[in-house]
Amino acid sequence: MSNALLIDTATMQQWLTARREPKAIEEELAALGLDADAISAHLKAFRRLRNAKKQTSGFICIGIGAFLGFLSCVLTLINPVPALYDIILYGLTSLAICMIMAGLYFIFE
Repeated sequence: MSNALLIDTATMQQWLTARREPKAIEEELAALGLDADAISAHLKAFRRLRNAKKQTSGFICIGIGAFLGFLSCVLTLINPVPALYDIILYGLTSLAICMIMAGLYFIFE
């Protein structure tokens, strides 16, 4: 439990912005003289923070995809511009499905 208090969130943010690999972080922490338990706690916190950012992006993509799908459904049913029926039905729906799938990829990766 005391290891959790030693983990610096500013350092974690720097590692995220530098897109550091866990192996390089592990080597850096070992060079600083930390024990194996502290290194594993740092790596666990780093992975948790990295996955949280990916999940946030995934939920945003899913939200956008759901909105586009709903908009496509409503515009297809109303059919305000008959010349755009195929573009709305197939194009907007396909875009919505792609956005949802991208979001699911980010969440479950």
